[in-house]
Amino acid sequence: MPEDEIGNFLTIAETRTAASIEGINASTGSPMALHTVQKLFDRDGPGEDYFVSPEKLVRGNPKQTLWTQYTDASGKFFAGVWRSEPGMWTISYTEEEYCHMLEGVSVITGADGQALTVRAGDIFVIPRGFLGTWEVVDRTTKRFVICEASD
Repeated sequence: MPEDEIGNFLTIAETRTAASIEGINASTGSPMALHTVQKLFDRDGPGEDYFVSPEKLVRGNPKQTLWTQYTDASGKFFAGVWRSEPGMWTISYTEEEYCHMLEGVSVITGADGQALTVRAGDIFVIPRGFLGTWEVVDRTTKRFVICEASD
């Protein structure tokens, strides 16, 4: 997840992390054993809306929605679903992110100018240290798995 979204995302994730540590399914609020396999769904409930930081915006002001479905006890590994309306913003990855596009079209452009267009069905990884822009051309929804660097 881009650095500009991390602050908003982590605030949302932190509210759910405490529940995960206590053995509560972060998506449903139901009790679960700490070592239980958890099935993830496309979306649970209305999600949590936020906007990209103004200093990161290149074009538009896209509303983004996050469904955090799993957070480990460390708070450095999490998974869920993310959606964004059209717009463009700068990105700076401090984490590793696996993405599976569920709908829409986005263009991810590196600082070197190399662009990758991703669509529904595409699966890709964004490595730690990646710099560039993310442009949502058509409303985009993706499933993500993020692993933050250990300090």
